[in-house]
Amino acid sequence: MAQEIHAVFDNMNTPHLGHTDRGIIPKIITNVDGLYEGDLRHYFKVLFQKARNLTNPYHNFRHMFYVFCCCFESCQYYQNRLEKLSARQVRNLLIAAMFHDFDHSGVVGHDDLEIERAIRGLRKHVLPEDKHHLVDIEKLIRDTQFPYAVSSSELDLSGQILRDADLSQALGGVWMQQILFGLGDEMNMTPTAMLETQTGFLRRLAFSTAWAEEKFPKDHIDRKIEEVHGLLSILE
Repeated sequence: MAQEIHAVFDNMNTPHLGHTDRGIIPKIITNVDGLYEGDLRHYFKVLFQKARNLTNPYHNFRHMFYVFCCCFESCQYYQNRLEKLSARQVRNLLIAAMFHDFDHSGVVGHDDLEIERAIRGLRKHVLPEDKHHLVDIEKLIRDTQFPYAVSSSELDLSGQILRDADLSQALGGVWMQQILFGLGDEMNMTPTAMLETQTGFLRRLAFSTAWAEEKFPKDHIDRKIEEVHGLLSILE
């Protein structure tokens, strides 16, 4: 399923959300594999029907669900390994991933306020069975605030997974649309100016989890840097 999840959101030949006929998203939402407690139908409905940032340039539905799907894939990765998450921890992580940018304003620069907005949305719609776990879910969301107040090495596995999933959007197949045009728009930067920042960002990019290091190895990052240089050369 991991390859299919990746294809849903980052297939180079898919400029928009596609391949949903494969049923990957419904399978994750309804928890057909029993990877976590219960299902996430309620939260998906809230996000799909009530979130106000679904069409933002970058902090949009694609980004939130890309991160969500990466977190799910990572939980699958750890399922049969010594370092694994409990079913409850997986549920907490997936809820946090789904809501980490809920109602984002679409303007970058005040991430502390964006985090508080996301948490208010979660508290408003939280299910009774998840109320006792709000502290843990909210901490995961707070740990995505950028610039980071706490080093990734100090986070537990759930926190590291969420951060790695969030960062990895820069390496996806639709990175030009999401990063150069989308994030650039939210940062009030031209696509060319955003492109010029990518080499430095990618050279500093470091993941904390074995899952992310395996999925996005150094040669993958190096190829992305080469792609950036190629595009800059063409645009000169």
